[in-house]
Amino acid sequence: MDFSIRHLGAAALMLSTAAVSANAADMPTKAYVPAPAVAQVYNWTGLYVGVNGGYGWGSQDPLTLVSNRFDRTSFNISGGMFGGTMGAQIQQGIVVLGVEGDLDWANIKGNGVSTPTIAGVPQAITLNIASKISAVGTARLRAGVAMNNWLFYATGGAAFVKSSADGTSIAGSACGTAGVLTNCSASAWRPGLAVGLGAEWAFTQNWSAKLEYLYIATVGGGANTDHLNTVRTGNSSMRTGIDEFV
Repeated sequence: MDFSIRHLGAAALMLSTAAVSANAADMPTKAYVPAPAVAQVYNWTGLYVGVNGGYGWGSQDPLTLVSNRFDRTSFNISGGMFGGTMGAQIQQGIVVLGVEGDLDWANIKGNGVSTPTIAGVPQAITLNIASKISAVGTARLRAGVAMNNWLFYATGGAAFVKSSADGTSIAGSACGTAGVLTNCSASAWRPGLAVGLGAEWAFTQNWSAKLEYLYIATVGGGANTDHLNTVRTGNSSMRTGIDEFV
C-alpha cells in the first residue's frame, strides 16, 4: 500500500514538473535591450598654455614719448605679432569663467613727418619720426557660454604696450637743441585697457584653437591715448575633463 502511494506521488510530481517546463517553453522570450549610449560633453574647466599670432593696426602718438609739451598728433601703425598665452577657467552649467594672460612680440609700426606744436604754435623743428610697438601684454578676465566643445566669450582687463619713437630732424633746429627738443628718441611701457570678443573650438579633449579680437587703449602723456586693434588666432593645450551623461 505504502509502495503504491509513493509511486503515485512520484508520478504526480513528474507530471507537474513537465507541465511547468512546457508552460515556460511556451512563454515568449524578452528581447535584449542594450544599455543607452553615453554621450560625452566637453568640460572647459582646467589650466591651459598656448601660442598665438596675428595682426595689429591703429594709431599712436610718438611725440609724447620724447616730450609731454606738444599738442596731440597721430600716426597710423600696423604689423604682425606673435607670443604665448596662459590661463585658467572653470565651467558651471554652460557658463565658463576664467583669467588669461599673454605676452606678444610685435612689429607694429608707422612713420611720418611732423612739426610739433604747442597750443597750436609750430616749433622750430620738423621731424621724420618712426613709431613702433614692439611688445603687447594683457591680463584679462574671460566670461563665456559653452556649447559643448565650442566656447563664445567676452574678455576685458589691463594692457601693457612697449612703445618707441625714433626721430630725425629734417628742418629747423637739430635734435638735442635746448628749449626745443632735447631728445628725439625714447621708449616706454604704456599702461592701458583691453576689451574684446572671441570664439574657441576644442578639437580634441586637450587641444583647442581660437580666434580673438581685442581693442587696446593705452595712456601716454597728458590726455593722449593710443589705439590698437588686434586680431589673433591661437592654439592651446588644456588640462580638462569630459563629463558623461545619459
